[in-house]
Amino acid sequence: MTTVEVDFDACEANALCEGLAPDVFHVDDDDYLQVEDPRVTAENRSRVEQAVAACPKSALRIVEDR
Repeated sequence: MTTVEVDFDACEANALCEGLAPDVFHVDDDDYLQVEDPRVTAENRSRVEQAVAACPKSALRIVEDR
């Protein structure tokens, strides 16, 4: 399974990822990033890739099938 992972030490919860893939990412009321569904699918891959590329802290990465 291909998934998206977050380096929570680097993440500043800027919400750029949420804006690009709101079905995957959500910044909660306490300003912490939540991963709603870490699976990268054919349907969401483009949006997740855009979110990874847009992260200003490079806190996101896609992990291919292991």
